[in-house]
Amino acid sequence: MFRRHFFLAGALLVFVLMIVAGAMKLLAPAKGAGGAGGAPAASAGGAGRSGRGMPSQVTLVAVQPHVFTDTLDVLGVAKGRQSVTLSAATTQLVSKVRFSPGQAVARGQVLVELKSTEQDAGLAQAQARLIQAEREYQRWQTLADKGFASRAAVDQYDANRLSARADVAAAQARQGDRLIRAPFAGVVGLSDIAPGAVINPGAAIVTLDDLSGIRVDFQIPDRFLSSVRQGQGVTATVDSYPGLEVHGVIARLDTRIDERTRALTARAEFPNPSGVLKPGMMLHVGISKGTRTGLAAPETAVSVQGDNAFVFVALKVGRKMVADQRVVVTGVRQEGLVEIREGVAAGDMIVADGLNKVQPGQPIRPVGKAGGRPGAAGTGPEAQTRTDGAPRPPGTGRPAP
Repeated sequence: MFRRHFFLAGALLVFVLMIVAGAMKLLAPAKGAGGAGGAPAASAGGAGRSGRGMPSQVTLVAVQPHVFTDTLDVLGVAKGRQSVTLSAATTQLVSKVRFSPGQAVARGQVLVELKSTEQDAGLAQAQARLIQAEREYQRWQTLADKGFASRAAVDQYDANRLSARADVAAAQARQGDRLIRAPFAGVVGLSDIAPGAVINPGAAIVTLDDLSGIRVDFQIPDRFLSSVRQGQGVTATVDSYPGLEVHGVIARLDTRIDERTRALTARAEFPNPSGVLKPGMMLHVGISKGTRTGLAAPETAVSVQGDNAFVFVALKVGRKMVADQRVVVTGVRQEGLVEIREGVAAGDMIVADGLNKVQPGQPIRPVGKAGGRPGAAGTGPEAQTRTDGAPRPPGTGRPAP
């Protein structure tokens, strides 16, 4: 009996010890996790508080006046200074092709010869009749001078001579129609014409373009006519060549305004010495409407969120420099600069880059030197530091003219 109770007590004790051991194992990870979680949380909180208090390294630039150009942007299609599609005036076989695609040709150069056997014979016949008419006229003129022939007979032979000359000229013209010449100097395009092909009147043989200059026709709304005049300078850009900018002038203005579009057609001419511009290209033409001076900031210094644009102005607060977020009203964008119409004053120092790591009211520390000209890194007085290493207060430097 005692032995059985002893075994039951031992089993109960072992069971209790197992429960206690399991409970300790369960509680130990929870406490460890709580302690570890608490420490990192506190550390993270401290780091967050420390991050908000630590200055962020930024580059500053001064808001300065800049000359902006107001432009009217239009689209136009490029054409050669002179452009033509050559064709034949009659139906005939091609005898010779005297050009290669893409070749530069001179004015009057023969490009295609058509078969002219019949025309050559007709010219020879007309020339023979002219020689005979000349001889008869000279003979009768001699007789008339000696008094052996009447003036009426001499006049008749003179008329025959003039008619023979006209026949020769007509035969030469018919023969000339068999020679396709370049009407002006230029560059020929691609062509599939080959000897033996039959050319019909009006059929295209080859294109010829004078690429020394480019013409562009574009439409100007009538409300902008006061800003456009003949001889005015214009600028054009091409999507095919980013960064390429060509300058030309408005050569002609049409005499009438289109009643449907209420726009006037203008023609601008651009030099093309390198031949980069090709007929048919789409050109973006900018017409200057005048210049004005306004405050400017680099595009990288202006951030846009929804309908609002803002910049971070560096302000001196005690011994620290903080970023003050300012809502600004922007204008045109030119040459990597943004016009600032409202929100900042000339000479204000703003954060030039790194806006994604700057928060409103956050301490900042300028690094390097910001340029006197917005958007350029240089050695402007606004970016200089004192000998003690502290940055200058905002607005102490003079803006560049």
